[in-house]
Amino acid sequence: MVAKIAIHVQQICGLAWSTDGMSLASGGNDDLCCIFDANDILGVEQQHETTIQGTDTVDPAAPRVASELELGELDLREYDGRRVHHGRGSEMRTSATDATQIHRTRNAHSFSLRTLTLGSERHCWIHGAAVKAIAFCPWTPSLVATGGGSKDKCIHFFHTTSGAALATIAVSAQVTSLIWSTTRREIAATFGYAQPEHPWRIAVFSWPDCRQVAAIPWNQGLRALYAVPYPSVPWVGEPSSTDRLVHQGCLVVAASDNSVKFHEVWPDEKKSTTGGPGTLAGSDILESLEGIDKEGGVIR
Repeated sequence: MVAKIAIHVQQICGLAWSTDGMSLASGGNDDLCCIFDANDILGVEQQHETTIQGTDTVDPAAPRVASELELGELDLREYDGRRVHHGRGSEMRTSATDATQIHRTRNAHSFSLRTLTLGSERHCWIHGAAVKAIAFCPWTPSLVATGGGSKDKCIHFFHTTSGAALATIAVSAQVTSLIWSTTRREIAATFGYAQPEHPWRIAVFSWPDCRQVAAIPWNQGLRALYAVPYPSVPWVGEPSSTDRLVHQGCLVVAASDNSVKFHEVWPDEKKSTTGGPGTLAGSDILESLEGIDKEGGVIR
């Protein structure tokens, strides 16, 4: 073992890497989703071997944009009064003696073991329930979506660089998985227990306007437990490698009736999706941090 993250206080139920490999997200039954820099986990050794103190400061009361959709009423509660917690240098959940630490020890084979403890995360966001569903946007790696459990019932969107909360979609159901489209600005979600009860177990939302564009009902009582996208792999033989199979727009969903279901949620339609202005909820400031510039006049 070369590294260990010891921040969550309950079981970890969700993990996701950003598509550029620079960020790792973890979600737990302690209602937290934490973001870590890859270099802090397995990167270049720091000059000091025992403790590293971060200095970055981010306003924990980041603005929040939310959308009211067909699946449920908007919920803007403050999650029992707890504030969104950003990692280094901001308000901590424990006493000031809990410094930002990355410990290094030597194991029996003389490998350097890096242990990341409370405060070594880049950002940490508090949800209303366990966080199992986590998905980084494939065309904007600094955009991440998270899904809360049965007491949260929301899809949340965050900017991983600043920690800002971008949007919240209330879906009235436990969010069990999230999958971004690689060909259009949309995200698919699967749902477990619904409250109040509704038949929708798969839904697709557009980004950044958070509009529901599709929903798939299941039989009463069935739950979608987890989903993965059908892999986008080229053909080896016929047809040509430029052709796209219908099922490459499918979600592969594990259901509570012991079956695996295939649903085509993204038909074979050419759409330009990726990058560009608007990918970070229309915030010019956040998009400028990511090098996304809009055309327009310059105020002098």
